[in-house]
Amino acid sequence: MKHLAQLNFGKLEGFGELGRPEGTGINTFSKFISSTIGLMTIVAIIWFTFILISGAIGMMGAGGDKQAMESARKRITNGLIGLVIVIAAIFILDLFGTLFGIPNILNLGELFGQITQ
Repeated sequence: MKHLAQLNFGKLEGFGELGRPEGTGINTFSKFISSTIGLMTIVAIIWFTFILISGAIGMMGAGGDKQAMESARKRITNGLIGLVIVIAAIFILDLFGTLFGIPNILNLGELFGQITQ
């Protein structure tokens, strides 16, 4: 009986950019992180828009009910707070980069290049 480590699975490769990394893989990792941050920011903006519209519809449909009106107002307020936190996080990262002398902290390829020099 063969152990799992003795089995031959053939040549295993990644897919897409990960299947053919160039150099040390730092550029691929940098692209991945930058794309992930950008995608999460876009998702946060779309989510805020959805929350804003659903809160506005809740306010219009409250019909004088103070509890429903308060619930809709809280929904809008929470959505706005979440959007401000996401945007503030990007600016805070940029501020830390400026304070510590890293001009483009979100460009991880450049950051790793500075560290390894």
